Amino acid sequence: MTANDPITQEIIQNSLQAAADEMFAAMRKTAMSSIIYEVLDMGTGILDARGELACSGAGIPAFIGVLDKAVKVIVAKHNKPGEIEPGDVFATNDPYYGGVTHLNDIVVAMPVFAEGRIIAWTANIAHNSDVGGMAPGSLTGDATEIFQEGLRLPAIKMISKGEPIGSVMDIIKVNSRMPDVLEGDVWAAIASVRIGGKRLNELAQKYGVATFERAMAEFMDFGERCSRAELANLPHGTFELSEEQDDGRIFNVKVTISKDEFILDLLDNPDQANNPVNTSRDGVMVAAQMIFKSLTDPYSPCNEGSFRPIKLLTREGSVFHAKEPAPIGFYYEIELRVYDLIWRCLAQHMPERLASGHFASVCGTFIGGIHPDTGRQYTIIEPQLGGWGASAGGDGNSAIFCGFHGETYNCPAEINEARNGLIIDRMELNVEPGGEGRHAGGRGIRLDYRIRANDSFLTAGYTRSKFPPWALDGGNEGSPNYVDVIRKDGSTEHYSFVSGLTMNQDDVIRIVTGIGGGLGDPKERDPEAVKEDVKNGLISPERARDVYGVATD
Repeated sequence: MTANDPITQEIIQNSLQAAADEMFAAMRKTAMSSIIYEVLDMGTGILDARGELACSGAGIPAFIGVLDKAVKVIVAKHNKPGEIEPGDVFATNDPYYGGVTHLNDIVVAMPVFAEGRIIAWTANIAHNSDVGGMAPGSLTGDATEIFQEGLRLPAIKMISKGEPIGSVMDIIKVNSRMPDVLEGDVWAAIASVRIGGKRLNELAQKYGVATFERAMAEFMDFGERCSRAELANLPHGTFELSEEQDDGRIFNVKVTISKDEFILDLLDNPDQANNPVNTSRDGVMVAAQMIFKSLTDPYSPCNEGSFRPIKLLTREGSVFHAKEPAPIGFYYEIELRVYDLIWRCLAQHMPERLASGHFASVCGTFIGGIHPDTGRQYTIIEPQLGGWGASAGGDGNSAIFCGFHGETYNCPAEINEARNGLIIDRMELNVEPGGEGRHAGGRGIRLDYRIRANDSFLTAGYTRSKFPPWALDGGNEGSPNYVDVIRKDGSTEHYSFVSGLTMNQDDVIRIVTGIGGGLGDPKERDPEAVKEDVKNGLISPERARDVYGVATD
């Protein structure tokens, strides 16, 4: 076996994927938060010695895309001899120091040594339930600077030569309202990178360091070749779109595609906001990488080489390139706006590759308070399911996560009810009007949480609440995302963004997520499909007649 043997290189690459999957399993089985072990709001990956993504890993795509950016900052910061040693483990959660996302998401990374030098890194990221800050759950729309959003870990070392740095661990724990849960989740992350490091060491010993390193480099080059081959098949030219957002801001995108480059120009966009609806430049790059991979070759390896054709243009101090100390808690909604903006800009030019708009919001829902049975602080962090847009090939999917949340699950009602201070009254498909077309948009959901304890709280941040998912080719728009609070006395309050709203016993939080956009004239829909929708209670006989022109009586 030699460094140029393609069979050996393929075996090593698949072994890297297996190691990342084992890292994922280790973290899932040892974490304490249901957002990690049930929802799987995490990601794992393997990087080369420079911090370049060598293996796509497992978990949320938008999280895996963070890991290389974080490790590169760690490598650059700790660049003096002796600052990175075998057994060290580093952490960052700060978007201005490699964290990319928000402070709840802690990246844990470990160097892998062989023959006296770093040959790779193992890394993971997960959402942690509470890292301090001005609000329980560490997320609030009231924050005006990042200092209010929680404890900042600026690419620090927390384990040295295999031994925990006690003062660092103490600082992390004492800043959380749920210190035992946070400590357990951090140790799950540490166990994950350690098992990954062990597997990579075994690979390097088995095949030799030179062969191991060459295999990673060759697969990155292969990833680039795959992307460039598909790039040549895309429509070439410059495509532009401006879109009004729920809060009245206008977002603009210009995409230029050639046989060599995919240029994303976001220079002409609003200044960063004083509230936490900003994102980092690295976060925007993650959004660009995800849509680029979908457009080119989603089934080939995903690594640093896959994204070499991307060129990103941003303006520091803008909503898409926030400058310290701007708050950034709801970063994911802004990254989703970029993702969806590019998608919408290109969909009319590539209908065979891109569907109508989906509900396009994480619909992050934070509910917490004092558990009525245990007297302890609890915090639920739940992304929500929603509807995807119709495509040229058929109806959109119903009740799955948004484009940023692949490979995740909704938390089972039994877990929520056992661990948290509420009851799940219902979860069903959203049957509101919307998304009609020759092919119909997928359905969102309606989910009712009933609160058990007084002085609980609700924080939520949903986009696509004013402007619903967009349609294609004469289809109908979808329906919006929103939250209704139904008080015990029967009064109702309507929200899309709300922070720290007081909830009391028997109040109901009703989550309604959007229906995806339709595609094509509704009058061209198969009458039998319309009748089946009526039979299943998805549309009324009256709507079947008025929108689709199909009598079902």
